[in-house]
Amino acid sequence: MNIPSPVPVTHPITIIGSGLAAYTVIREIRKINIEVGIVLITREPGYFYSKPMLSTAFASKKTAPQLIMTPIEKMASSLGITIHPNTTVTHIDPLNKKISSSSGDFHYSKLVLALGADQMKLDLEGNAADQVLFINDLEDYQKFRGRIEGKRKISILGAGLIGCEFANDLRLGGFDVDVIDLAPQVLGRLLPPEASQVLQEKLSALGVTWHLSTTVHSMNHQIDQLQIELTNGTTINCDAVLSAIGLKPRIQLAKECGLDTQIGIVVNLKLQTSNPDIYAIGDCAEVGGLVLPYVMPIMQAARALAPNILGGNVNVSYPAMPVAVKTPVLPTIVSPPAHKANGNWETNVSADGVEARFKDTAGNLLGFALMGLATTQKSILTKELPNLL
Repeated sequence: MNIPSPVPVTHPITIIGSGLAAYTVIREIRKINIEVGIVLITREPGYFYSKPMLSTAFASKKTAPQLIMTPIEKMASSLGITIHPNTTVTHIDPLNKKISSSSGDFHYSKLVLALGADQMKLDLEGNAADQVLFINDLEDYQKFRGRIEGKRKISILGAGLIGCEFANDLRLGGFDVDVIDLAPQVLGRLLPPEASQVLQEKLSALGVTWHLSTTVHSMNHQIDQLQIELTNGTTINCDAVLSAIGLKPRIQLAKECGLDTQIGIVVNLKLQTSNPDIYAIGDCAEVGGLVLPYVMPIMQAARALAPNILGGNVNVSYPAMPVAVKTPVLPTIVSPPAHKANGNWETNVSADGVEARFKDTAGNLLGFALMGLATTQKSILTKELPNLL
């Protein structure tokens, strides 16, 4: 059903970004209103792809171009929107509702910031410090695949979710993989020690080599390879270095135009920033003190944002949203407890997998980690968890 929009027709709804958050918001708007003007501005090419598939491409036997799900022309026609690709936004003027960019100026009625996040970077010494690769979009992944073509040894900085996924996938692609992390265990922010150990052993059996409780001191060119010197004195020679140490929300545009920011761009439960005509969603947004760079929070937020941008009054809510870690060697699903939650892990390790439950002193379930056959308990345990927001 097409509901008339209260948004002025003189200027369109404008969205900056072209990832899952941006396109999901547009799809949700189109479910309500098929006529309101929508403009999308992105520094990327504008096609649609699934970012989570970047860390499983070898397992799925797909090249970078094969990961494109929908070309830009079809996105524009199917959603009835105007897309300005390869366009960098340089300034937002909230007073005049104007955007300055490399493709000229744009005026908006309502603005959605779906800016995403940048990969965090280590401050490294050495004459090859600038050779660290980052994968934050499909173009980055295409560059990475080109760099490792015909190579053998890859080093990964970070043993978190993305680092473990790439370690598994690159081993399946036939590469020798070293993983380096300052933490003493893999997936340290998501798993209890016993579960972490099981995943580490499974990936070790696949051929992954671990360097934990240490970090990189320097990177230097060594003939036709890179030489990494760790702070514990170990030296690693490799053909490429991939960093996966975490994400930092893109907030600079928002800060420069006067919007409230903390870790992310601060929004209320309606996904509204400190300016009532500007919204934020996805990896760049901070709602209720939470920055959640996962698919399910984006879907939840988009369902609230779409009616709100059309004049509605809907609060976003976050139910418990377990995250699947894409490690085929050991399927893993985690729903970590809230930061600083009081309680303890109860972990049961068996030959078939791991079931770990985080409970408070009253026995209430606050989080879980499931591995192997235990992942079949996901739906049952999720129902017992409290809402995140």
